[in-house]
This record gives sequence, C-alpha cells and structure tokens, in this order.
Amino acid sequence: MVYKVYYQESMDRNPKRENTQSFFLEADSHAEAYALAQKNTDFNIETVEELSDAALVYEQADPEFSLTTFN
Repeated sequence: MVYKVYYQESMDRNPKRENTQSFFLEADSHAEAYALAQKNTDFNIETVEELSDAALVYEQADPEFSLTTFN
C-alpha cells in the first residue's frame, strides 16, 4: 500500500498548515508507514494517510511524484 506522510520540517516550531510538506512511501500497514517515517527522518510527523486507488492515480499524475525509500 502507498501512504502519504504529512510533516513539518522542524520539531522546534509550532506546526502551521502553510508549512506542511509531504512524501510518499510503501508499507504493509499504517503503523509500519508511521514507524518508518519516524525512524528515518527528523521531521515532525503530522499524519499518515493510506491512499485509495483513485487518490494514488491523482498523485501519480504529478510529474514530481516519487516514492521515498529508506535503506
């Protein structure tokens, strides 16, 4: 499954919607996606959303779409 991870770059600042960024990753469950994001980044993770098939097709239409992988 593909998940969209919403985050703030700074852990020190109060989160603001205007500063929210996102990346995409593949995981077997919501919990695994959240754990991967927390373990492999220094970001303030806001939420993790599982993408439906229609949402994934929409996101993939963006030429800058890419899946984030962690080693």
